[in-house]
Amino acid sequence: MRFAVPSVFITLLLASTGCNHQAEDPSSANSARTNSAPLAVPEAKQPQGKLQTMKLYLGPQEISAELAITLPQITTGMMFRTNMAEMEGMLFVFGRPHQAQFWMRNTLLPLSCAYIDPEGTILELHDMKPLDETGIPAVTDQIQYVLEMKQGWFQRNNASTGAVVRTPRGTLQQTFFGH
Repeated sequence: MRFAVPSVFITLLLASTGCNHQAEDPSSANSARTNSAPLAVPEAKQPQGKLQTMKLYLGPQEISAELAITLPQITTGMMFRTNMAEMEGMLFVFGRPHQAQFWMRNTLLPLSCAYIDPEGTILELHDMKPLDETGIPAVTDQIQYVLEMKQGWFQRNNASTGAVVRTPRGTLQQTFFGH
């Protein structure tokens, strides 16, 4: 993976959840891209340890989600993992809305992902194939969270677009950004 480092803003090419994720730096206030010299980013060679978890609620379902918040957590995500319980997932938290794009580099498990807006509303659902590096870009630039679950989980649990993800602390926005 490589990062382009503009003079004022950083444009990131993130490898996440085994899925790679392309996004601008969530802390960046502007979406301008430049052709600066790339910065090499080490690619994960093994699965990361279990991350901090949080309960998420999606309709009547309670999920235990690992939280991928830091750059190393996001860039490694679900890479190289070989199992995942039915009610477990991984929530990727970004500093601001952007046009997410995930794919499955080094990800051995079939996954489904939900692209979620700042209010916690699922805008898109996608099934992803293990080791498939074909990107799945979001239709909108309003994605601030991505929730990955076992493939088919959303369908099996009647969770569709328009559903809202919450935490014991309230909305995703309240939980992670305090407003």
